[in-house]
Amino acid sequence: MFTHAIVRKPCKNFGRGLTTTVSSEPTDYGRMLKQHAAYLEALSTAGLEVIILDPQPEYPDAHFVEDTAVITPDVAVITIPGADARRGEEASIIPVLTKFRKIERIQKPGTVDGGDVLQVGNHFFIGISERTNQEGAEQLGRILQSYGNTWTTVNVGAGLHFKSGVNYVGRDTLLVTSDFTATEQLAGYEQIVLDQAESYAANTLLVNEHLLMPAGYPKTRNQLESLDLTIIELEVSEIRKMDGGLTCMSLRI
Repeated sequence: MFTHAIVRKPCKNFGRGLTTTVSSEPTDYGRMLKQHAAYLEALSTAGLEVIILDPQPEYPDAHFVEDTAVITPDVAVITIPGADARRGEEASIIPVLTKFRKIERIQKPGTVDGGDVLQVGNHFFIGISERTNQEGAEQLGRILQSYGNTWTTVNVGAGLHFKSGVNYVGRDTLLVTSDFTATEQLAGYEQIVLDQAESYAANTLLVNEHLLMPAGYPKTRNQLESLDLTIIELEVSEIRKMDGGLTCMSLRI
């Protein structure tokens, strides 16, 4: 069970962050704050004490805090983000995490984004992507293994992060896009395969018997209801414009 969540308030210039998404509407800071506040309320509903960090205007993507660390019950591994513009975000996370965990660090030339790392029990899937390189994945794997965990790498292919297409939703079940249905490393788990039109809903967050999912994906919600978990739908229009999702806006401890 998670007890805490670390989040960061989005800065006013969050719309200057990195994105590949083409939107017909500009970003809206007021709407972003409302959506972020609803996200924090959902985390509280799931039983977490929420620690809110100040905005970092020099890092427009800094509210995507999950990319800065990988946390287990024994250790917090501080990453080196794969995008040059995001390197430095991780520095301000360290003082907070030292209150909860022993600290280990990825070293150059390795890069890791937390959005590429999915924990299922004591096993970790580490996506190899544009943001997480082989060297970083192997460093992370060795650290995790030294604390009694197992790990495998998975090639992400299309998509920003591994967790853009695969997430654990409890009950030995993975929520996956069609791109990952035949992935050998995922064999052995039940799979809920998303309708292609609802692929964004793959970024659904399991927290203490609650599923936080993006609003507006009725087919996915119907599939998830079979798990008998509490489902909370959240508006994420501004988050999505910046290539973000629900998993990446918090570090759960």
